[in-house]
Amino acid sequence: MRSFIGAVALMAGVLAPRLVLGAPPVTPMQRDVLRAVEERDVSASSSGVDLYPRASTCNTPSNRACWSPGFDINTDYETSIPTTGVTRNYVLTLSEVDNWTGPDGVVKSKVMLINGKILGPTLVADWGDFFQITVINNLRTNGTSIHWHGIRQLGSNLHDGANGVTECPIPPKGGSKIYKFRAQQYGSSWYHSHFSAQYGNGVVGAIQINGPASLPYDIDLGPMPLSDYYYRTADEVVIFTENNGAPASDNVLFNGFGKHPTTGAGQYANITLTPGKRHRLRLINTSTENHFQVSLANHTFTIIASDFVPVQAQTVDSVFLGVGQRMDVTIDASKAIGNYWLNVTFGGQGFCGSSNNPAPAAIVHYAGASGGLPTNPGVAPVDAQCMDLLNLTPVVQRTVPTTFNKTPGNTMPVTIDLSGATGKLFVWKVNGSAINVDWNKPIVDYVLTGNTSYPTNENLVKIDAVNQWTFWLIENDPNGPFSLPHPIHLHGHDFVVLGRSPLATPASQTTYIFDPATDGANLDGSNPMRRDVTMLPAKGWLLIAFKTDNPGSWLMHCHIAWHVSGGLSVDFLERAADFRAGISPADALAFNTNCAAWRAYFPSADPFPKIDSGLRHKYVRA
Repeated sequence: MRSFIGAVALMAGVLAPRLVLGAPPVTPMQRDVLRAVEERDVSASSSGVDLYPRASTCNTPSNRACWSPGFDINTDYETSIPTTGVTRNYVLTLSEVDNWTGPDGVVKSKVMLINGKILGPTLVADWGDFFQITVINNLRTNGTSIHWHGIRQLGSNLHDGANGVTECPIPPKGGSKIYKFRAQQYGSSWYHSHFSAQYGNGVVGAIQINGPASLPYDIDLGPMPLSDYYYRTADEVVIFTENNGAPASDNVLFNGFGKHPTTGAGQYANITLTPGKRHRLRLINTSTENHFQVSLANHTFTIIASDFVPVQAQTVDSVFLGVGQRMDVTIDASKAIGNYWLNVTFGGQGFCGSSNNPAPAAIVHYAGASGGLPTNPGVAPVDAQCMDLLNLTPVVQRTVPTTFNKTPGNTMPVTIDLSGATGKLFVWKVNGSAINVDWNKPIVDYVLTGNTSYPTNENLVKIDAVNQWTFWLIENDPNGPFSLPHPIHLHGHDFVVLGRSPLATPASQTTYIFDPATDGANLDGSNPMRRDVTMLPAKGWLLIAFKTDNPGSWLMHCHIAWHVSGGLSVDFLERAADFRAGISPADALAFNTNCAAWRAYFPSADPFPKIDSGLRHKYVRA
């Protein structure tokens, strides 16, 4: 009976009625000053702006495909990287504030900020530069670790920022750690805490790595992070979703700005376009739960990159962004000079998330247009049904064999446990197990000490093959009471998507089980879509592959915060012997030093227990 009630609760959370599209309310309170997106802090250096001149380059508005001598859009960035000799230094200081007035005027009981802001500074570098980022944890009781989403971390796995896997958490009250890694890829991404749903409290920011592009453009508008926003703390939502369906977000923020849908408090983010010019916009979904469809009234987007992968230009009416995904698009300022709504909408019958703001939006303002709000609400985009595009063509090509033999060893069933045996109604499992990492003894500790007695609840998957394609079939609970779409993210690799089950509305709960006889013939290994986050269909399957060319300990998890909190993750331990041999003495020393500091704090001095997977943790209000 409890299982049935749990299923009803979760389904109710995703099927609540909501409006799909409409212009934000037009009231006198909303006719205030517009905040320009380009007025952004691009540095976290403690000494102020930390910008470096770029070396001689052939990258111009009319030829973005070229970058510098010997490097262009066709260069394989996994094998050839510019040597710049530049290190970009940043300092990120985490702090904790109670009774904080948010961007839409609502007071939150607690936030956790980076450098005093709800959205941390954009980390900017050029392709081939090094990042050196000092993270100072001034939180009161929470540890932290910062993950640099999508960064390959070749040879720098200990800087991946996954606590309980690649490091112990950085202790609070002044603990610090220096992360250093190379900008081997280029494009757009983000960074966020991997300790609890902490990033939902504000520990998040954008990354911009400049490099070539597959289409000429005149102006780079920079990152546009889009995020769901909750008036409850992320930790309270984690606890709520242990026994309930996910709540609707209270609002959606555009680059950290948002309007309250009824009071009109707050500001719309504003993007300024120069008439007659082509602009690049870096869309990033930094949400904890909401997937978005993004459209611009009376305009189209041309996609030039998905995640960190440059793609052949493709023009679309809207883009779908699952949690963690990025789309670099260009916008031609070829319409009548005026103001236009940049809309976020929800599809998939509520299975893509929802918001109490019926029409989240920002404003795209043509230079020379008068002020005020746009008048055309735009047209609702075709519903993507919570699925991302498969027909994006990477510029740098990969050919992958498509002979796939389904076995228990390469099949990962995702299931939901509604038994309540753990005291929680919703527990998410992969391979029949919910991950539960040990903060005090990360997997790297096992690797450094040569200990191969890995605990079962680490959900470890060992891979020993060298430079071989490895294939993984993920099946989404075809026999369960219900199923939700999941944004699957892999650390340390781009993966290719060889195939997935046919498109179906999530609400239909249509079951598809991989059939080698019929589905095998339809797999695509000829330069298929490649990225680091893709959507696993509800009650369907997904077949991905990646090459074992990056020794390390790499998480693969659902990027919905409440799901990874509930256990939906595995850890690929790739080429353990090579991984151990490649760890530098300096990295090993830094790892052990930070772990010693953390162990001195947790659990003896931590007032709060570990209550979930360890990739998620709670702050409990006093």
